[in-house]
Amino acid sequence: MVARTFLVRHDDSTFTVDYDTDDGFEVFQFQLFSLTSIPPDEQKIVGEDNDRIVSDDSDLAAVSEKLQLVSITSEEARKPEKQEETTSSTTGAGNFDAGTSVMSDEELARMLQAEEEALLLQQYVAGDNRAHFEEKVRPYISKVLLYEDPVRQEAARKTVPLDNLEEKALVSLAKEGNFKPSKVEEDHAFLLQLLFWFKRSFSWVNAPPCDGCGNETTAQGRGDALPSEIQYGATIVELYRCNSCSRVTRFPRYNDPLKLVETRTGRCGEWANCFTLYCRAFGYESRLVLDFTDHVWTECYSEALGRWMHLDPGEAIYDRPLLYEKGWGKKLNYVIAIAKDGVYDVTKRYTRKWNEVLSRRAITTESSVVSVLTSITKECRRNCTSQVLSILEERDNIEREALERDLRSTDDAPISLPGRQSGDKQWRIARSEFGTDSLSSSSCTVRICSDEHVTKIYNAFSSILHKFVEDSLTASKGVEVLKILRATVVDLKKLPYKKRRASLKPNSVVGTSLVHQLLPSFKELLNALSLKSERDSNGILSVCLAGDPVQTALALPVALHALDELISDLSKCDNFSKGSLSFPLLRLNRICSGAVLASGEELPFGIATAAFDGTRMSKWEEPNGAKGCWIMYKLSANMQELVAYELMSANDAPERDPMDWVVEGSNDGGLSWHVLDERRSEMFDKRFRRKTYNVKSTGFLSNMFRFRFLAVRDVKSTSRLQVGSIDLYAKQN
Repeated sequence: MVARTFLVRHDDSTFTVDYDTDDGFEVFQFQLFSLTSIPPDEQKIVGEDNDRIVSDDSDLAAVSEKLQLVSITSEEARKPEKQEETTSSTTGAGNFDAGTSVMSDEELARMLQAEEEALLLQQYVAGDNRAHFEEKVRPYISKVLLYEDPVRQEAARKTVPLDNLEEKALVSLAKEGNFKPSKVEEDHAFLLQLLFWFKRSFSWVNAPPCDGCGNETTAQGRGDALPSEIQYGATIVELYRCNSCSRVTRFPRYNDPLKLVETRTGRCGEWANCFTLYCRAFGYESRLVLDFTDHVWTECYSEALGRWMHLDPGEAIYDRPLLYEKGWGKKLNYVIAIAKDGVYDVTKRYTRKWNEVLSRRAITTESSVVSVLTSITKECRRNCTSQVLSILEERDNIEREALERDLRSTDDAPISLPGRQSGDKQWRIARSEFGTDSLSSSSCTVRICSDEHVTKIYNAFSSILHKFVEDSLTASKGVEVLKILRATVVDLKKLPYKKRRASLKPNSVVGTSLVHQLLPSFKELLNALSLKSERDSNGILSVCLAGDPVQTALALPVALHALDELISDLSKCDNFSKGSLSFPLLRLNRICSGAVLASGEELPFGIATAAFDGTRMSKWEEPNGAKGCWIMYKLSANMQELVAYELMSANDAPERDPMDWVVEGSNDGGLSWHVLDERRSEMFDKRFRRKTYNVKSTGFLSNMFRFRFLAVRDVKSTSRLQVGSIDLYAKQN
């Protein structure tokens, strides 16, 4: 139902926008994006009558019909140079930040009053145990200094598949359209891939398996540490008895990260300790972060963000400091970051309930906390030059200001943070750290699809199949040719991304002469993969890099999955002929390079653009989409007539498959919608099942498309919807 019509003024233009309460504020922002090209995260919407900033549905309800839209980017550019410099130096906003949402004056006043009352109360409840506070912090100084040891750093680097992580980092940037990243952007992306790799390669220990038979064990208490265990800082040794053979297995809690690089097992203490060494081994400014309520994680200074970034290796979650308070339900008190150049009270970064936290900081007074940390920091910096000291002090000041801003921001309001995922379920429940199972967002940003390579790969099969028909190849022989191409793609994927070269190997069905005969028809596919063919003096054909290796790395998985489907489809062609060369065997005129917005998404791997990237390795996942959700696609250029589309089921959980949906098109940027297709009771009978649909209502030109998913396959057993891929096909001109 259309609730209201707004007149939105931007620059010298005025737009009429219908506000539909069923869609919500995010869709309203996307409509403005379609009309003005200002992305939602750069929009500043103001009521013209009362200058009220509009940031949600309740604000829209409280203003008149006349609104003004300005671009935050343009507004910042018009600020005086001095103010611009100040903003840059204090916020440290880099290429990855989208600004900060700050609480209202009324909320701020209430918070400050509560903080003042908590400080007054703390004077009466806080102990005078300065020494105890210092005893909890000081031992970690010697631990973090181990991270500076060249031997330990080299031992860590040797275990990392460097080329593979570099490739993944560059591909992740390429998927965002960034094929020429700066060194700072590359470093940031590599750090995230290092985090994900560490999560996969390190093992969490609840109870170690039996050393003898490998069966489950039961805790039997603690034992005395052996000299070989003490050598690597294991002052605590847990004992476990096998449930089958009664053998006792030792679990030393090693503190030396050199040993942890070898064992690759432990709990949060070992995980954070070892991961922080890895971060230092690759040159990142890093801290070990100690939470007095029994958790440890890492912080790294991100040049891309211009600030310290939270990383939890046990959860593989980054830059979500409210994870523990909001997701796990922790009652924080002290969060202290320890580095080679000092110790820092960073508690304010990890809470939005500072007055409550203050009431729990009862070990000693706030002035004593500051005094202890300042004293230790001076000790850590006693050998620093005056120039280094000046840099560190400036960074300290910037961080203090940032911590105060963080305390007053509401940035994470639309983010659903998960409960603890690491550790045994009963253990997590006993610690009251068991919450939801996903990191998701109900307020998505507009994302651009960098998927032109997918369309080029789909188009490239046309020349190959036409050549098959021209040369009178049977479907079965054509399948064998495609299998040769597939084997070559597999070989290329296994190689280092900068040195890819593989042979086109004939088989018993397809000989060398036929491969040479068909080679010209492969050219378009090779171009789409940034590859070229070469023939050596012995007549052996190979393919190798012809351009940017990142383009090839991005495209190879798409080609592999497309070949799998084409091989399957062609093998089912009983009478392969020119008449067979049509949709869906040939998937031509796929729409690409549009902008996508969804009702929600799973972070970081289930984002909306994952539905359009052409691979089976990803999916769009809407954590609250089982009973209804939507995803919209805005064209990058001229209007198109949608004639067909394809949906593919994801890798798991068939209960999350879409079952009922409506496809709509808009020719006015989302102000009004025309139903193009509607489906009910659709079933995907297996994983990665691609289903093709011809649009029922044709002839309608659109510049935006919307899928409204109404229900999933089993709405009673899940709250989620997931889609492996969505492909849109336009009418050929």
